[in-house]
Amino acid sequence: VLLWWEPFGRPRRPADCRRRYNVTGCRLSADRSRYGEAQAVLFHHRDLALHGAEGLPRGPPPRPPRQRWVWMNFESPSHSPGLRGLAGLFNWTMSYRRDSDVFVPYGYLYAPPVPRPFVLPRKTRLVAWVISNWNEEHARVRYYRQLKEHLAIDVYGARGLALAEGGVVETVSAYKFYLAFENSQHTDYITEKLWRNAFAASAVPVVLGPRRANYERFIPPDSFIHVDDFPSPQLLATYLKFLDKNKPNYRRYFAWRNKYEVHVTSFWDEHFCKVCEAVRAAGNQIKTVRNLASWFES
Repeated sequence: VLLWWEPFGRPRRPADCRRRYNVTGCRLSADRSRYGEAQAVLFHHRDLALHGAEGLPRGPPPRPPRQRWVWMNFESPSHSPGLRGLAGLFNWTMSYRRDSDVFVPYGYLYAPPVPRPFVLPRKTRLVAWVISNWNEEHARVRYYRQLKEHLAIDVYGARGLALAEGGVVETVSAYKFYLAFENSQHTDYITEKLWRNAFAASAVPVVLGPRRANYERFIPPDSFIHVDDFPSPQLLATYLKFLDKNKPNYRRYFAWRNKYEVHVTSFWDEHFCKVCEAVRAAGNQIKTVRNLASWFES
């Protein structure tokens, strides 16, 4: 697998796919001189948007007949410029979308062979939110401004408190609730804000993103609180205050942890190894993504 651009231009040591993900026979390279022998070439959309389609391979050598070009993107359509000019170029898609050719979500739940007892960390605070990209036009900022009129919220990052040395998970673990608010609302766009910032920190996520039914494709219905469940931010605030005073009701949001554990996807090694695995499984099957923009924006 050839990485045409290292994501965001940052060179990385090749992943040990066999040791980390049990994917054998995988060779990763960023050496463009090996283009002719690559079974798959991986193109990161953010770098593609930066360099433009003229930065794609043009040969010689010509594109090998069985080589797959893989479009890789983990931003939402709202933050993915330049999609319109990419029709008919790629064979596969790789993204957080479940209908991608190579599906790599930001995280997932799995049932371990032997469940480990879940111990809820001591909670001394109520609601936290970590945000680095503050934009008054985003739905999440507008909702926050209404919610904070009825509820105390500790904001960390761009417009708030500095995170402690231990980082997001250690800081949020002291809170009962975490605002897992996405920067835009699109199908399957459920990011580390849920998987790492909330679940890995053992805080109940209050989500703003795709519809509740979309979340329930990936996580149990009683593992999160959706802003759409309430007619107004004020009523959501009232419910969070109720849970704060009612331990049995609050703890019901952790019942799923008796069966499942949380996997937070590791950028970027896990993605590269997944492509290797997909190439090995696909055999000679080749296809073309005819209209990338209409699929990804749907």
